[in-house]
Amino acid sequence: MLSIQGLSYAYPNEELLFRDVNLTLQDRNKISLIGNNGSGKSTFLRIVMGLTKPLDGTIFSDTPPFYVPQHFGQFEELPVADAMQVGEKLQALREILDGNVSANNYLLVDDDWTIQERCNQALQHWGLTGMDLGRKMGSLSGGEKTRVFLSAITIHQPRIVLLDEPSNHLDGNGRELLYAFIRSTKSSLIVVSHDRELLNLLNTTCELGKEGIVVYGGNYDFYAAQKEIEKHALALTLRASEKALRKARETERKVMEQQQRSDSRGKGKQDKAGVARIMMNTLRNKAENSTSKTKDVHSEKIAQLSQQLQALRSNMVKTGSIKLEFMQTGLHGGKVLFDATGINYRYDGQNWIWKNPLDIHITTGERVAISGQNGSGKTTLVKIIVGELNPQQGNFYRAKSDAICIDQDYSLIDNQRTVYQQAQQFNNGDLSEHEVKARLNRFLFGQAHWDQYCSHLSGGEKMRLTLCCLTVRNRPPDIVILDEPTNNLDIQNIEVLSHAVQAYEGTIIIISHDVKFVEKAGVKKIIELDGA
Repeated sequence: MLSIQGLSYAYPNEELLFRDVNLTLQDRNKISLIGNNGSGKSTFLRIVMGLTKPLDGTIFSDTPPFYVPQHFGQFEELPVADAMQVGEKLQALREILDGNVSANNYLLVDDDWTIQERCNQALQHWGLTGMDLGRKMGSLSGGEKTRVFLSAITIHQPRIVLLDEPSNHLDGNGRELLYAFIRSTKSSLIVVSHDRELLNLLNTTCELGKEGIVVYGGNYDFYAAQKEIEKHALALTLRASEKALRKARETERKVMEQQQRSDSRGKGKQDKAGVARIMMNTLRNKAENSTSKTKDVHSEKIAQLSQQLQALRSNMVKTGSIKLEFMQTGLHGGKVLFDATGINYRYDGQNWIWKNPLDIHITTGERVAISGQNGSGKTTLVKIIVGELNPQQGNFYRAKSDAICIDQDYSLIDNQRTVYQQAQQFNNGDLSEHEVKARLNRFLFGQAHWDQYCSHLSGGEKMRLTLCCLTVRNRPPDIVILDEPTNNLDIQNIEVLSHAVQAYEGTIIIISHDVKFVEKAGVKKIIELDGA
């Protein structure tokens, strides 16, 4: 069992991310953790794993959780065996077989004499047949890295598993294997994901927000239906509050007008009756006090209604989406950007990447999808198209063009800069400070975010900031390469990105396992890669 009580976290600048999070994970419970981009889902998992220190709260677990992170940068230099947490055991086994029968080696092996075979079987199950356990993680594709960690779950059979966007880098076959694992596992799960098919396999949905966690007793479709009910109720309450505020203001106006007429009539009668001046002053003061009290009563009521209305509107704003408009490229349609015949590539000491050399033809304005299984060379092909690598076989022509690659690691974002400084880095035109900040606002980076360091942004927020930076440039890129662009966007903003890509007249090259996104992006050409 995993028990979390009163968990809070704030950034070093003291900006609160979330507070008073309470959650209990029972045996075999399968929970999805959802929330808007930047709500702190990945941070929450890191806190549970002890990798990030909370501001407050307690965490109790009767067994160590196993963690599959969203990003694998810290594992780049590790061999696969170490990433799977079996490196020491395998080394001890090899030493015993070589005659070093020390007590420490026997302790490390712990009677697990079939560990090598179990590793090979686990890797084979997850589509990594023949994987060298000594191979560096940095040489693997994103999907292959995910499969390595999933293979480790098969080996260790942990009782609690934390998964952070596990389907992000997986191809279709990998996702089906993941879904089968989710259905059949006896482990307790907490899963952070934007993959609706995966979310619907989990029996409890938890929404993380600034004020804690709200638990919904069902899968994502159940949650979405409940949110629609809440949204409708909120809209009704908002309209009722607006009506009540208008009525309160109208009532205040009528009462004050009536009070003023009454005071005026009273003064006229007093003048006719010849009331003494000192008495008239006393009566006038009483009338003014009465008017003031009446005004105060109505003003207080109006202030309360205004505050309620502001809170309701604030909740409505949280459901907003980014607003993205690409400027148009200056290249004329139909210009050949890349043309290649019989190309192939291989890294040092390795085989050719593709079984069959490639013939590629790309012109301006095309929507091209690069498809293939994990490890089939999709990223390598992109690097060849944009000029970071040259083919080692075949003939090719590459036109001079301005290409921007929005990759899975958000390499365009400098973590040492603030959000505003990052946007200014792309301001190669005449945009004023006000205009840059207006564009940040359009991408949901309000004043509270401008001085926040990019290192504190979630994956989805970095994606949004990258897209924002493209609109700050005085000229859009000729080619936009989107490498798994939907991985870290919440579901509503995937729709916004789809419409933006449709409206852009430049060349789009997409690497994505999100079939629906590829379809909505208007892709007409698919380059299918068959790895060696």
